[in-house]
Amino acid sequence: MIDRRWLPLNALRAFEAVGKHLSFTAGAQALHVTQSALSRHVASLEVLLECKLVERKPHGLILTPAGAALLPTISKSFDRLQDTMNEILRDGSGLVRTLRVHMPPSFLQHMAIPMLRDFRREFPNIPVDVSSSSVTGVPSRDLDIAVIYDRPRQGDAIRDLLWTVRVTPLCSPELARDSEGLDLAAFLAANELLHVRLDGQPRGFLWDAFAAQAGIGLNTERGLAFDTASLAVQYALSGAGVVLADIHMFADLIASGQLVQPYDTVCEDGHGYYLTFHPEDVTEPGIALFRAWMIERFTGPAKSGAHPVKDL
Repeated sequence: MIDRRWLPLNALRAFEAVGKHLSFTAGAQALHVTQSALSRHVASLEVLLECKLVERKPHGLILTPAGAALLPTISKSFDRLQDTMNEILRDGSGLVRTLRVHMPPSFLQHMAIPMLRDFRREFPNIPVDVSSSSVTGVPSRDLDIAVIYDRPRQGDAIRDLLWTVRVTPLCSPELARDSEGLDLAAFLAANELLHVRLDGQPRGFLWDAFAAQAGIGLNTERGLAFDTASLAVQYALSGAGVVLADIHMFADLIASGQLVQPYDTVCEDGHGYYLTFHPEDVTEPGIALFRAWMIERFTGPAKSGAHPVKDL
């Protein structure tokens, strides 16, 4: 017999999404997971209950009698849980666990500080612990949710793409004026290159990728290397070099004129910033609130190129 200690909550959520939409594709989109992951969850629930819950017909999916009996019970139970948890959060009368958030240093310094301030103002009852380290991908520590710098990849974690990195050479206004009249290749050859180190990659990896996309020859062995983009940008602000930086991350410095984009060449280096967390935490109140709150700030009308995609 089924014991509440072993209720398959992820499988129940998956079946509810499929049952409501009568479609694995629409159900996967509703939960922001892959269709294959959704199918596995529904299949595991059918194995547990020893009966079919949905059937594929030529015109689409239908619920079996067992599925039709189970669906409204699941929906009502989840609705009651959601409503009660939201009431507790609104009242501030319940114990809320500390939300452990990780962010890369450059993201934290240039974008997240005002965001975290606003989040705390809106949800003062949710304690937040913030950690930071300059690693590519998911850091090896116990976290609830993380912003990571990484390439697209499949895995068990849910990933929301906040934006795709688009890089261009940036420098101080003084250096740009001193280099007027030079084409891009000559400009980069005449000035010091500033590198940002990536785990497991040679120091010139990002500049090599840019030069290949731009179709120019470039000696990427020279210059200074830094652990974070923020440090490289700070050095560029002093007028002593050219940094290959994300135009979205440092949009405020470009808009203010502190950094200059001397050339129109902008390239995607294959990386992006993702919001990631464990799929079993998709309905945990604090994580769900933080996730929705962050995504809203990167998918508004003014945030071009920040289209969320997910995988499970």
